[in-house]
Amino acid sequence: MSLMLGRAATAVAAFAAFASGVNAISKISVGGRYLYDDSGNRFYIKGIAYQPQGEVIASSTNTFGEPSTFTDPLANATTCSRDVQFLTELGVNTIRAYSVNSSLNHDDCMSTFSNAGIYTIIDLSLPNNGSIDRDSPSWATNLQDQYLRTIDAFSAYDNVLAYNVGNEVVINSNGTGTAAFLKAAARDVKAYLKSKGSSALVGYAAIDASADWRQPLASYLACDPSDSNSGETAIDLYGLNNYEWCGDSSFQSSYAGTQGQFAGYNVPAYFSEFGCLNGDSARPFTEVSALLSSQMSDVWSGGLAFSYFPATSAQGQFGMVTISDDGSTVTTSQDFDNLKSQYTSATPPNTPSQSNAGSTSYPSCPSQNATWLASTTLPGTPSDDACSCLDKSLSCQFKPHTTNGTEINIIIGDLIDFGCSLLGQMSLDCNAISGSGSQGVYGDVQSCDPATKLSFVMSQYYEANNRDPQACSFAGNGTVNTLAPSKASAAQAAESTCVTAGATGTFVPSSPPVLSAAAATSSASSSATSDSSSSNSSGAVPLLADSRSLVGIVLVALMTVAGGLVTLA
Repeated sequence: MSLMLGRAATAVAAFAAFASGVNAISKISVGGRYLYDDSGNRFYIKGIAYQPQGEVIASSTNTFGEPSTFTDPLANATTCSRDVQFLTELGVNTIRAYSVNSSLNHDDCMSTFSNAGIYTIIDLSLPNNGSIDRDSPSWATNLQDQYLRTIDAFSAYDNVLAYNVGNEVVINSNGTGTAAFLKAAARDVKAYLKSKGSSALVGYAAIDASADWRQPLASYLACDPSDSNSGETAIDLYGLNNYEWCGDSSFQSSYAGTQGQFAGYNVPAYFSEFGCLNGDSARPFTEVSALLSSQMSDVWSGGLAFSYFPATSAQGQFGMVTISDDGSTVTTSQDFDNLKSQYTSATPPNTPSQSNAGSTSYPSCPSQNATWLASTTLPGTPSDDACSCLDKSLSCQFKPHTTNGTEINIIIGDLIDFGCSLLGQMSLDCNAISGSGSQGVYGDVQSCDPATKLSFVMSQYYEANNRDPQACSFAGNGTVNTLAPSKASAAQAAESTCVTAGATGTFVPSSPPVLSAAAATSSASSSATSDSSSSNSSGAVPLLADSRSLVGIVLVALMTVAGGLVTLA
């Protein structure tokens, strides 16, 4: 009975604060490698992941169990009002949202959490080609526009602590060259925030991995390639998804090694996920007593437990609460009670003082070696104007028959691969649309969206085949642009005219183009799932079968077309 009364009192207090319209949440700033509030006190993240799990389609290409759909957790006023009392009871001061929809309204949720003293860390990436690709990375206009639209959607709120430019994008030593694209994204997002007068931080959440490249990655993201100590390309906040502490472990057994490896780190750091599963038993969350203590406070500024909502993984079932089918009732677990006990009893030290923290320094970047491959030469800032100029000038343009975004993404990926293979047979290449973060070499068209890249490849092939209309068909997905220049090398001419100067050039991004009504509707529908959504294998098989069928039809048609086209060379 007392627990219910306590929760009711919390809810009343939160509602009263919301109704008063008084937003007194403190601004969080960086001092040296620490976080401070307006009063000069150390700020520690006592947080939780706050993202309902979307549909996860198991496949050999989805080894991380990443969702294909998402529910925006900050766009439903009813659920935010329902959950704020539980988050407050936990002692949480920060939540992390992994996927949000920039076309939806977030006023009510953000006000509810602000008035409860809860900050947000917002990931800018989205499922389904809405993030930097681990296997084929690029920093392109479509991603930059998506990131900036999200920033615009949240720019008026006072409780955005940070925006993450990626989550576990670099996952092994072979892929460390991808970090160059992450650093470029951080650079451009940071410049955009500064241009808008925003104090929000720019962060990244890293996978916990082998120290031989985990430490260089952290150093690289927070370094200054120019050795000017400006920090213009450095992240402001480093997150480590860490699950080393399992059950009732100890600092020496679980964290001492990681603590030592990050002892000299130069920007604020926190555990962007923690909470190792404990078999079938509740998680004790005793790691909080170490993380929020003098043992670790000289390096780390707290962390985020995973996760408020249920989340199924290969390791087992996460989650602090369960939600009734109608979304009206929240039932807490022993995990919830254990985390609450740890958070509410933690008293991290208030040292060093802000005046003694000094300013943040940005050292030189780590040198390339056998396990660290990223170059300090970064891709340029993507330009919508340059890529639009190119697209309008191309002789063969991608015009798909479908309007389904997921299907279009599948078609684009397969057609680019196929088109590049056709060019290879003609001793031509796709270097213009590619980039290497390891070599620090980026094609002129690398920073354009995938559809424009495909149109460029199509145009190269069409022109190499003497503009035979069949060479622009690509199974009916290509259309001849009658307004393009008529000379045979029009694709290369458009490349030179529109985008060549921007391969590694940098500038402050401008506001992204306004989405069309259809695009905004499509974006909104992608997050219109149940608030308590979770993995649903019963609905996954038909979706996967449909996509594979579509790809199969496209490729069979393409092979038929190619049989007649290769002879034209």
